[in-house]
Order: sequence, then structure tokens, then C-alpha cells
Amino acid sequence: MDWMLLLKAAVMGVVEGLTEFLPISSTGHLILTASLLDFQGETAKVFDIAIQTGAMLAVVWEYRQRLLGTVRGLGHDPVARRFALNVFVGFLPAVVFGLALGKLIKSHLFHPVPVALAFVVGGLLILWVERIHRARYGQADMEGQRVARVETVDQMSGLDALKVGLLQCLALIPGTSRSGATIMGAMLLGFSRKAATEFSFYLGIPTLMGAGAYSVWKQRDALFLHDLPLFAVGTAVAFVSALLCIRWLIRYVSSHDFIPFAWYRIVFGGIVLLTAYTGWVEWAA
Repeated sequence: MDWMLLLKAAVMGVVEGLTEFLPISSTGHLILTASLLDFQGETAKVFDIAIQTGAMLAVVWEYRQRLLGTVRGLGHDPVARRFALNVFVGFLPAVVFGLALGKLIKSHLFHPVPVALAFVVGGLLILWVERIHRARYGQADMEGQRVARVETVDQMSGLDALKVGLLQCLALIPGTSRSGATIMGAMLLGFSRKAATEFSFYLGIPTLMGAGAYSVWKQRDALFLHDLPLFAVGTAVAFVSALLCIRWLIRYVSSHDFIPFAWYRIVFGGIVLLTAYTGWVEWAA
């Protein structure tokens, strides 16, 4: 057993769990971390997607009562049916665009420099969205006043879900951030911070678990039994770190905005671009 490889898997799991639900791009961080750790190859590419399942299981665990209640209420509860339908509608665009464009995007954009550019652009977009949100609502949203058109996920319409689902497709571009696209997009559509964040969590369950299962199945010939400890460690660590991140983020959005994450993206992306341009760091392609 290669303990150094397992250590790399654990580091990747921490990165995945801490970045999946923040608007800073887990895929972008995984690509950059893998480059620094020299964690490359076909197995590593499948690993990056597969460990997202661990992060999604953290959402399932944290919201298990809501999810179980939805399943039990599908036959008689209109709120449960609408919630399930909205998640399904929001999930569909990712399936369509992912299957149509996934291979093309992976071959051209899954490299450190394009990811860094997406970091910077995404950070600027977050600043723009926050400026609009502040102009609309001021501090009222963070003071608990009812100001948003959609205060909770149960107030969403099917059209809301479809729009957020289409915005989620922007995350096919590595470095964009799935949570960033869905949360910021939902806020532009009139969601409260809490509703936007929670729907991003729920929408990630079928999206990322489906992507992980599809990737593992498609690349099954490149996987072997001795890879099992690698995937198990990465998934387990991603689960624990994601669970801690989810609980922190829900508390955070109740009284804070996302501007610090925007500046983090801009500075971090700028550092990667600078080191790549000067040759201070040899970022693997």
C-alpha cells in the first residue's frame, strides 16, 4: 500500500469537502492541488469526480429529515411533490449540457491557467451580484426581514428551478464554481441568501452524485481493486470536511455576504496566473 498516495488522496478529500459548497470552485482547487501534488493520470481524473459523492453524502446526512420527509410525502403532500419536482427540473440542464459538452470542455479547459482565469472572472461576477443585491435590499436580507421574492425553497416555482439549473451549467467550465453559479444566480433571480444556498445544496445531490457514478462507470476499465483504498480515503475525508463546511456556511450566510470569497478568488487566481507567467511554479498541464 502506497501511504504517500493515500496521503495525497486525503489532502484531495479535504480540498473537495471544504470547497464544494463555497463559491470558490472545488473542481478548480482540485485541478490546481493535483498539479502541485503531481496527482495525475486517468485514475486521478476519475478520483476527482468520484470523491464529490462524499461531499454530497454530507448534504444527505445534514438534511436527512427533510429528504426523508419528502420521500414519504410524495404520495399525498403537494409541498413535497413540488420540492422534488423542482430539484429534478433544476438537475436536467446539467445532464443535457454535461453529456453534450463535457468531453470538449475537459480536453480544452481542465488546465491550471484557464482555471485561474475563471477564478478571477468569477470573483468579479460575485462582486457585481453582491452590489446588485445590496442595491435592492441593503442590509435587510441579513437582518432577517422578509425582502426576497423567494424566502425559502418551498416558495420556488418550476421556472425558478429551471433558471437556476441552467445557471448551474456554467460550472461545467472548471474554476467557475457550481455553488457560486447557483447561489449567485438564484440571488439575482430574487432568492434570499439562505434559500439560494440551501437549493444549491439540494441541487448538488443528483448533479454531483450522478456525475460521479457516470464517470466511474465510463472509466471502469482504468480502475482496479487496488484503487479501492484510494477512493475510500478520499470519499470519507471529503464527507467529514464537507459536513463541517455545510454547517458553518448556513450560519455564515445568515449575517454575512459573499464578498470575501470574491476577493479570495481574484487574489488566488491572480497568484496562479503570475506564477505561471513568470515560471516560478511549473503548473502541470
